[in-house]
Amino acid sequence: MDFQLTEEQRALKDGTRELLAGRFGRDRLRAAVEDPAPDHALWRELGAAGFFALRLPERDGGVGLGLPEAVLVLEEAGRALLPGPLVACQVLAGVVDGVAAGERIVGLCEGAREPVLWEHPAGCDELILLEGGDGPHDGRAAGEMEGARGRTGGAYRSAPDRVSCAPFASVDPLTPLARVLDLPRTEPVALDVPRLRREAALLTAAQQLGSAVRTVEMAAGHAREREQFGAPIGSFQAVKQLCAQMLVRAEMARSAVYAASITESVLDITGAKLLADEAAVRNARDCLQVHGGMGFTWEADVHLHLKRAWLHAERWGVAGEAEELLAAGLIA
Repeated sequence: MDFQLTEEQRALKDGTRELLAGRFGRDRLRAAVEDPAPDHALWRELGAAGFFALRLPERDGGVGLGLPEAVLVLEEAGRALLPGPLVACQVLAGVVDGVAAGERIVGLCEGAREPVLWEHPAGCDELILLEGGDGPHDGRAAGEMEGARGRTGGAYRSAPDRVSCAPFASVDPLTPLARVLDLPRTEPVALDVPRLRREAALLTAAQQLGSAVRTVEMAAGHAREREQFGAPIGSFQAVKQLCAQMLVRAEMARSAVYAASITESVLDITGAKLLADEAAVRNARDCLQVHGGMGFTWEADVHLHLKRAWLHAERWGVAGEAEELLAAGLIA
């Protein structure tokens, strides 16, 4: 069995990286720190490239690919720190009109948690609220453990101007947040909520993977160029060890995320999210360590990766819950 990427998958990954490098380079990234609202022109360009319609059937105007390809695209978005409700638009492209083409932007809230947080509230044209169940681990894939809950939950849509919310401080300057205080539940949406939660968790893990891989590149690049005592700091054993550990974490997360995109099982996705969160957070911390004093400055991009990793680690399943579910799976 061959688990290597196909030629088409590599082309998709490379094409996404090229597109984001051309349309969302470092200058745009730093500008987005000051104004993190989604760029509607870029959003439409992503839509035209099939970014959001990736998994829709061709008969519905989509690309007709699957979850593994969506993971590759979101990995590149995470690498570039592209702001916006990317996961929401990916999983709801076939639900909300205009999202697949990038003409409209939809937000997605997890109502089973407190506080109920809404990403990019000012940039969304519509909001979907998920309720019921206990998070992304609800439901059972074929052959899954008995301990995974099977409540389907519900989903409701609302126009942004009908949602009562309050500002909420975000650790990530690229991701403004609002706390939803009240959302009218007048228009239910027919969704497979457990599946949607699993997909949201996996696609968030893919973004974490992209960030983890990028911080390895940043740390290794700095270690080659920065000199101390007449030699590159990458020649010092302590720095070599940090970079090697970062690479191991990133590749372990990659294997788990790619495998989970094939199996789509609850436990595989849970493990992938756990490993990707750890890789993103710890790699960003170690990257900062390799950069030394300059890594702590606002001008360096390292802190942006760390803050995004912290935010995503709290979305669609947190470490404690994941560990409990995986432990239950071992003894089931």
